[in-house]
Amino acid sequence: MTDSRATLTGVDLHIEPAGSGLRTGLMDALREAVRTGRLAPGTRLPSSRSLAADLGIARNTVADAYAELVAEGWLTARQGSGTRVAQRSAPRRPVPAPAPRRPARRRPAYSLMPGQPDLASFPRAEWLKAARRALTAAPNEAFGYGDPCGRVELRTVLADYLARARGVYAEPDRIVVCSGFVHGLMLMAKVLRRRRRVREVAVESYGLDVHWDLLRERGLRLPALPLDGLGTRTDALGAQGAVLMTPAHQFPMGIPLPPDRRAAAVDWARGTGGLILEDDYDGEFRYDRQPVGALQGLDPDRVVYLGTASKSLAPGLRLAWMVLPDELVGEVAEAKGGVDWVSSALDQLTLAEFIASGAYDRHVRGMRQRYRRRRDQLVAALAERAPDIRVTGIAAGLHAVLELPPGTERSVVQAAAYQGLALEGLSRFRHPSTEAPAGDALVVGYATPPDSAWTGTLDALCRALP
Repeated sequence: MTDSRATLTGVDLHIEPAGSGLRTGLMDALREAVRTGRLAPGTRLPSSRSLAADLGIARNTVADAYAELVAEGWLTARQGSGTRVAQRSAPRRPVPAPAPRRPARRRPAYSLMPGQPDLASFPRAEWLKAARRALTAAPNEAFGYGDPCGRVELRTVLADYLARARGVYAEPDRIVVCSGFVHGLMLMAKVLRRRRRVREVAVESYGLDVHWDLLRERGLRLPALPLDGLGTRTDALGAQGAVLMTPAHQFPMGIPLPPDRRAAAVDWARGTGGLILEDDYDGEFRYDRQPVGALQGLDPDRVVYLGTASKSLAPGLRLAWMVLPDELVGEVAEAKGGVDWVSSALDQLTLAEFIASGAYDRHVRGMRQRYRRRRDQLVAALAERAPDIRVTGIAAGLHAVLELPPGTERSVVQAAAYQGLALEGLSRFRHPSTEAPAGDALVVGYATPPDSAWTGTLDALCRALP
């Protein structure tokens, strides 16, 4: 048996002639390739001279095989066009009996689902400029297997940016780049469970089940901390080894953790040796005052800061970062692996250039104004058309919470679906063990709709409200 790859106008062609004779084996191999669709109709085959050289057989053998396949209708041969796979009709297949018709599900025309930025506003031109500069300046070793902590260029500019914009105590050696918040949480769960023997991680009464599920799947118990009008009750922390929190802008309730409760959480971590996992998912977007600084600045040795480009730029970049206590850097890098097999080095270098050039700051400031206008328009529309609906939480982030009359949340979500509007009720984010659920409400992601759909989205929302 001969196994060869013949060059086919710049494309490799894999041929395996088999059988008692070379010509017969070659014909059988070509027929099978055409029959199975591996060689599509119109595909140009190598010249008889080229294929013969690659297979190590006589040119006449290939020419005779081609000629016979042409006669059989498998191939065509024209002067100046070479030998190609003939056009063939697909074989008729029996028509299956029609499946029972199911009621058609109407795709929502509008969406106020939380958790996503305005993807149409991604700064394509500035990102492309940064990518070109980064690619031009990239050292050769950047194209190899990288440091599991991430590119030093990105870690260096992140340390400066986070210290300046978020009040984070960050040094490049304390930062590990990851491919999203969930990836960072996965690494921390691995370190906590296997290396630190932690059995419980406290969580907030309202949050994302994808985070809770990830922690549970790694064998961790998740007691929920009580929540009141001032935020998470950090005085309820006890024997847990860690706590997962959104202190700058609690998701989804939309309130910041007061200073005394921030201090209580840090005191708990110092007194017990526990860790605070700080999810700073949208801390840069505050509209009524300066953003609240990160909790990590109060005690960098007891707080793991997790930030991401998913809300400020786009989730599709798959870029996030962890600022770790010194003692955890090696353990997290080991949990990630011996090399950086998740985050693209070129994307990291591009983000580093994007931040260093000032483009990131300009983009964040621009989006802050854009999202503030969206939130103001939402509040104004509700004041005019649904004055009994109150918007709660601070003016920040990419979503707002709309309080509803008791017992109406489900019916409003259903009415919105009838209007072609996708949105979520607050109960969707409640931890199963929450003893005192908050009232009925909607979690409205006002960053999601494109400009062309924004007016229609507001109309559909107002029609669905009681």
